[in-house]
Amino acid sequence: MLDFFQIKQHRIVFSILAGLVGIIMILMVISGISTFVKKGTLEDGVSNNTISFTGEGKVYTTPDIVFVDFSVVTQGADINNVQEDNTKKMNKVIDFLKGFGIEEKDIKTTNYNLYPQYTYENNQIPQIMGYQISQTLSVKIRKIDQAGEILKKVVNTGINQVNSFYFGVENDEAAKEQAREIAIEEAKKKAEKLASQIGIKLGKIIGFSDNSNNYPVMYDSYKAYGMGRGGTPNIQAGENEITINVTLIYEIK
Repeated sequence: MLDFFQIKQHRIVFSILAGLVGIIMILMVISGISTFVKKGTLEDGVSNNTISFTGEGKVYTTPDIVFVDFSVVTQGADINNVQEDNTKKMNKVIDFLKGFGIEEKDIKTTNYNLYPQYTYENNQIPQIMGYQISQTLSVKIRKIDQAGEILKKVVNTGINQVNSFYFGVENDEAAKEQAREIAIEEAKKKAEKLASQIGIKLGKIIGFSDNSNNYPVMYDSYKAYGMGRGGTPNIQAGENEITINVTLIYEIK
């Protein structure tokens, strides 16, 4: 008789647990439906039936500044002599730039590397035969018409490697704003045209994003090698292209 009651109690407990599991599953389903419904609307209650359009605006500007990176590279057998020689050359370059009218805030050391140089012989451990030091300056030249003369004279002063050279615009916000206006207008025209073609009615703009690209005019760095042996390079500034891309997101009524 005791076994019968125990079995009955187990059945009652099992029934209760099964009922609880069922309730929990129902609550999970309800919660999932609620989440799904929320995902179907934006935070402000507006329907997420939307459509997006992109536009691009380009503006061309005349560069008014030059950025150039150049280095003094020194090699030798004795590390102390190499460092001293490199330092003297670079200090001479910096003094020249300041004397030429380049402000101290526009002269920045961006790299200083010391490399051991090895000899490699068959089946032997590489041996250090000397050292190479490379120190790089990043210089902002605000008078473009002086760029060619500066490039020639820094080579005569001690620079033996030009890494990069490009033109820029000091204050390009006005040009970016103009490009943005062009891009927005293009995106709006696309929206109006497509809405007319497929027969939809556009509501308010509920999203906006943009990104900009400033394409500098590059100067081939290899042309700068050995400039001290020839005439002053003729530097042509050309034009810089400023591009803004925008995306407009419209609500569909």
